[in-house]
Amino acid sequence: MYTAENIHALNELTRKWMQIESLPNAVELAAADIESLRTVLRFHEYQYYVADNPLISDFEFDGLYKLLERTEKAHPDLITPVSPTQRVGNSLNQNFVTVPHLVPMLSLENSYNKADLLDWDRRVQEIAHQPNIEYTLEPKFDGAGISLVYENDVLVRALTRGDGVEGEDITTNIKQIHSIPLTAPFSKYGIQLIEIRGEVIMTKQAFALYNEKLAEQGLSPMANPRNAAAGSLRMKDPKEVAKRNLQAFLYHVSYYTKLPYATETASALLNTHAGMLQLLWECGLHSPVKERKIVKGIDAVVQQVEAFEHLRDELPYEIDGMVIKVNNLALQETLGMTSHHPRWAIAYKFKARQATTVLQSVEFQVGRTGAVTPVAKLNPVAIGGVTVSSISIHNEDYIKEKDLKIGDTVLIERAGDVIPQIVKSMPELRTGHEKAIHFPKHCPVCHSPLFKEEGEAVWRCVNIECKAQVLERIIHFVSKDAMDIKSLGEANIRRFYELGLLKDIPGIYRLDFAAIAQLDGFGKKSVENLQNAIEASKKQPLHRLIYALGIRFVGETTAKTLANAVTHLLDLAKMSNEELQQLEDIGVKVAGSIQHFFSNAQNLAMLNELKSYGLQFNNEKRTQTHNGNLQGQTFLFTGTLTKFKRSEAESMVEQRGGIIVGSVSSKLNYLVVGEDAGSKLEKAKKINTIKIIDENEFLSLLQQ
Repeated sequence: MYTAENIHALNELTRKWMQIESLPNAVELAAADIESLRTVLRFHEYQYYVADNPLISDFEFDGLYKLLERTEKAHPDLITPVSPTQRVGNSLNQNFVTVPHLVPMLSLENSYNKADLLDWDRRVQEIAHQPNIEYTLEPKFDGAGISLVYENDVLVRALTRGDGVEGEDITTNIKQIHSIPLTAPFSKYGIQLIEIRGEVIMTKQAFALYNEKLAEQGLSPMANPRNAAAGSLRMKDPKEVAKRNLQAFLYHVSYYTKLPYATETASALLNTHAGMLQLLWECGLHSPVKERKIVKGIDAVVQQVEAFEHLRDELPYEIDGMVIKVNNLALQETLGMTSHHPRWAIAYKFKARQATTVLQSVEFQVGRTGAVTPVAKLNPVAIGGVTVSSISIHNEDYIKEKDLKIGDTVLIERAGDVIPQIVKSMPELRTGHEKAIHFPKHCPVCHSPLFKEEGEAVWRCVNIECKAQVLERIIHFVSKDAMDIKSLGEANIRRFYELGLLKDIPGIYRLDFAAIAQLDGFGKKSVENLQNAIEASKKQPLHRLIYALGIRFVGETTAKTLANAVTHLLDLAKMSNEELQQLEDIGVKVAGSIQHFFSNAQNLAMLNELKSYGLQFNNEKRTQTHNGNLQGQTFLFTGTLTKFKRSEAESMVEQRGGIIVGSVSSKLNYLVVGEDAGSKLEKAKKINTIKIIDENEFLSLLQQ
């Protein structure tokens, strides 16, 4: 779609608009040349969402976008249906009208092994009367099917797959997906009307972030990216659709008509399926041109699909197989279709990552924050290379939503390294002997009444003396990323608790080592190691102690933010809610949790006792780093570091006045990349203000 020449011209135009954007008369200047501004915004949408190569920062794009918004508000007569501002609908979709597809959306024939592929290839060769057929291969995206219609270069309609003959009109919702352009230059290729098939997906990273947001709101997480994407298409509020950060791959032209003046060369790319994918890409649609493979003969197809199955977990999105298509479109016409599927294509399905099993019982577990989590106990079943016998079913609302009963046959799913989830129950298989799951009203451990905060889905035990909570808090306190007390692992903590040797966190520092020495498995050396580890923990820096306290919503990065904001731990008890919210990445919910912790008399008594044992309550780095050469610079590490441990690298940054942050954003100055870097690196590449450096460059930076 964009050549080196026009990319250069558009970058020059971008700089011009960036200069205009800050001028007092920017709106009037934009009104005089509004299509130029829209062209720039469309170009950068393409670079970000399709080419995955942003050329300006999010902040810079937002500035230009807001200028267009201000201009259209001041001059409503200049608004057009294909303006970038018209993606987000202002009204709710009360219903979805059913509309026929221009060409029916047929299903694909499925294959599950090499023999199926060989048999399909034999049938293709028999009809084609030629050997060694040229095929294209592309990922079988695990999302929701869509159909798009462009007429005179403008997106006029988007439909769900529906029953294959007709689908629901979801045009407004589809406009929220930035990888789908509102206008595309099909006329350049002699095309007047075109119907395109594709798939709406949610990437693994977007899915994880979306589930994190649901968890913060106390809501049940989505089971998988496919469900999250499919459920988005029929949401009534387009603004909610926009929040899900969906993507779309467009991979098939089902129908098109030519312009009266079209030449044969204008549509030459449509002679092959691979050429058609290239045409879609050049018109600004996100087609799988980078992922496609073109091979000759079925043996090469088999080799490719087997290789791709091993790579599936490395992809940023979920796929459940590969689609193999005859590349020559004229030959596709010859092969034709059955009433159910085209003869010129087949889907090769990867090994199943779903399975059915029986829900045998439910156990209710209590965490360190008092959250009561139901855990389904299943008949063990192998799925994705792992035997699954237990699955968290999250909360009471999740149980109701999934309509789960003890004795139910359930469908479970495990994608990559994702924790298994129950996709659905199967009420149609019930025998009448199934039993309802009754969520307890009292703590299953201490029997105190459970409490659920308004707006949350989680029931909690509010008795902080509850045995389960006490044990989980101690286990967290001594963990590797907290106080790192080696030799005092979960098994020993539970053993000491049952024997009455350990009852709370301060009890760690008054353990009776003489009594421990009498226990089986504890010789003189192991007791000395435990004693030394406990003593060494008193020197752990303040941020580790804050994290070890297990304050709700306070992770390692937030703990460092809090430590850097004070000179003494108990200074946090004096900070107002507003002061806490002024700190990096601390919002209303986190600030409230911190205040709640430090206003609790029992917690303050515990802190004073820990202080008396000599734990580090002062932030010694606060004064030491005032003049460091990295003062105020933010850092994040990703991948496997080879020259030092990540904790050592972070410490070196902090000693020089730098700040460690927990996520990629426009506030990040440096991303230090080790081996096998993942999604953080990809996200950082999209923000051109972030400096991406390797370990050697990091060391050089430290020495400056």
